[in-house]
Amino acid sequence: MNTKYSDLINQTYYFPQEEFKLNKDNLLFHNIDLMKLVEQYGTPLKFTYLPQISENINKAKSWFRKAMEKNKYEAKYYYCYCTKSSHFEYIMNEAFKNNIHIETSSAFDVNIVENLLENGKINKSTYVICNGFKRDEYISNIARLINNGHKNTIPIIDNYEELDLLQGEIKGKFKIGIRIAAEEEPKFEFYTSRLGIGYKNIVSFYKKQIQENDKLELKMLHFFINTGINDTSYYWNELVKCIKVYIALKKECPTLDGLNIGGGFPIKNSLAFEYDYQYMIDEIINQIKIACEEAEVDVPNIFTEFGSFTVGESGGAIYQILYQKQQNDREKWNMIDSSFITTLPDTWAINKRFIMLAINRWNDTYERVLLGGLTCDSDDYYNSEQNMNAIYLPKYNKEKPLYIGFFNTGAYQETIGGYGGLHHCLIPQPKHILIDRDENGILATEVFSEQQTSDDVLKILGYKKKL
Repeated sequence: MNTKYSDLINQTYYFPQEEFKLNKDNLLFHNIDLMKLVEQYGTPLKFTYLPQISENINKAKSWFRKAMEKNKYEAKYYYCYCTKSSHFEYIMNEAFKNNIHIETSSAFDVNIVENLLENGKINKSTYVICNGFKRDEYISNIARLINNGHKNTIPIIDNYEELDLLQGEIKGKFKIGIRIAAEEEPKFEFYTSRLGIGYKNIVSFYKKQIQENDKLELKMLHFFINTGINDTSYYWNELVKCIKVYIALKKECPTLDGLNIGGGFPIKNSLAFEYDYQYMIDEIINQIKIACEEAEVDVPNIFTEFGSFTVGESGGAIYQILYQKQQNDREKWNMIDSSFITTLPDTWAINKRFIMLAINRWNDTYERVLLGGLTCDSDDYYNSEQNMNAIYLPKYNKEKPLYIGFFNTGAYQETIGGYGGLHHCLIPQPKHILIDRDENGILATEVFSEQQTSDDVLKILGYKKKL
């Protein structure tokens, strides 16, 4: 009878996989011995595997290049990084090794752009796509960037008032884009995105406020579907509507030459994950080309703003199972040495699932469990894998410590969790390490931030030490 944890994984999934394999009964992630990390740094532990960022960027660039060659698509592709997925400098430094561009969503993002320019990580030819609802400080920061000579800054108009606000602060002629307010899936509580301008109003808005304005050069139409780029009738229907708007606008506006299809590439959230990236890109490029040829307009340059796809698969978290609580005849709670609410907030806020695997003891027998965090909040738990209604882990044994890992957690979790600040029930922020490889493939690790101390927390709370 197959009763080992390794048997369970092997009969449930195709295993090993590209990034996961075993060394005896310990898990390797991109050939990184995770138990060695635990022995060196302890738990709870967050880590970022930097090479994965460049790998994903270059995969996407290759997919688009192949699709454009296949379809004889005579325009360019621009990969932009969506900063809100992770603003950290180590992320930016790795991402911008790959000749990419940047998308911002709020005022302070522009300060990051200026820092990147100052330090030579990006240059004057880098596109800066400024999305989001723009309050006064965001408007002023965009204006400063353009006024200081960064002409490839393109503010995306989200509402009618922004145009006047930008013209009031920007000197001379500048480029702009317009965001389409996409219609959401029927399951949403609302029909149209709060972001952007309605499909039917785009052309009339251009004619009334942009066409005769010598100060403005419309360069981009922006499109984003909240549910991501998926092979569904809903996505293809929205894409076709967007292309029709682009064509109608292009016929009125010769300077328009960019179509931004936003972000939304999914990342691997299960060992059973399947997604044909090349097929999706081929079909998107094909749909755009067919429509433009039929309308006798030039095909647009394509911009994307991949955030989660850029950084998500670089991140992970490792916890120790501290204790097991038998709450009734059927439910066993394995308690981790941290909190899901504070370190993986999407698991409870939007019921998101990440890849979860045991780090060690793969040759031991397994059991069904629930996973609980340290806070006294009833929502601090993780109780099932995405494709199963249960979690199975090697059996708890007080004498044999068990460690578990959550993988592909690199997008949003640090900022949503309030990096560097206070956390629910004052659970400390874990230690975070960076993992890189040199040109010879040799691994190197460094501590980015130590685990929070009581002094760190008390200082934030305003407590003063006695002299």
